[in-house]
Amino acid sequence: MPEGHSVHRIARQFQRNFVGSRVSLSSPQGRFVAGAAQLDGHVMTDARAVGKQMFLEFDHDLWLRVHLGLYGAWDFSGEIMMDATIASANGRMGQTNQRGTTVPAILDSAGENSLHSIGAPRRTRVRMSEQEKESYAPETFPPEPIGQVRVRLLTDTVCADLRGPTACEVLEPAQVDAVIAKLGPDPILDPSIEAEDRFVATVRKKSTPIGLILMDQSVVSGIGNVYRAELLFRAGLNPYAPGKSLTDDTVRALWNDWAHLLTIGVETGQMMTMDNLEGDAYSLAMANRADRHWVYKREGLPCRVCGTHITLEEMGARKLYWCPSCQR
Repeated sequence: MPEGHSVHRIARQFQRNFVGSRVSLSSPQGRFVAGAAQLDGHVMTDARAVGKQMFLEFDHDLWLRVHLGLYGAWDFSGEIMMDATIASANGRMGQTNQRGTTVPAILDSAGENSLHSIGAPRRTRVRMSEQEKESYAPETFPPEPIGQVRVRLLTDTVCADLRGPTACEVLEPAQVDAVIAKLGPDPILDPSIEAEDRFVATVRKKSTPIGLILMDQSVVSGIGNVYRAELLFRAGLNPYAPGKSLTDDTVRALWNDWAHLLTIGVETGQMMTMDNLEGDAYSLAMANRADRHWVYKREGLPCRVCGTHITLEEMGARKLYWCPSCQR
């Protein structure tokens, strides 16, 4: 499932390429014809992400809400302008490492940091990421829809196709407020001490295991299976420890580490969770998911710190990866 960093990057794509433009909407698949008609021909005025959900505002006080879920993804084509926050000095796509240094973008094998396709990996995404070179240029614009496109957003220069979302609906402002009110704080959207305090207070009241709490979008927005495993390992926390058993300082450290990793994810497009990598080690980690995580998908392999075999279990109907020695 696409996690919070991906959705923030998608929102930034829309901010950069669609906000301020009149947009044509259609539903090539046919499942969102009525919703597309409500928004078709209007100017997009805002694009924002809250955790795993994105909200696009139009000039007649209607919003498009999208939750990608397990399989959803956006594909972009046309004259795409990159997010200025990930552009290098020479104007080409770049990414920022943990020490704040901008380096040329390194594409991984799944195209996770692609400008052309963001969301759940699938064959069309790999196809697009393979084309993502300086010479990339669609033969026609707009391109023919590929697969089951729920909704297409089109301007004179840019096209965005949505496939496989869990939710895609038109909402009024009060309905948007109601959805957001049910979500936990997102450190990109709200880095305030009040947001941190809200997270700490909620976690400290719960007898639920912290491994489940972090996946609860009403407690904190944006954390999925990868970030859950990596955050707990970095904190040295047993996934089964009840939230109320943790100290305030421990929970605050979790919040701050989530803000740290989320920022890296938004800037690089990849869930980089290993710090202090430089040179070849950094390039290798950015190019291969297996080289940039502490425990995720490393079941049966020795822990990078202590050598104990990483354990794979099920928690909340999702796979849980952890080190029984480092996370006692």
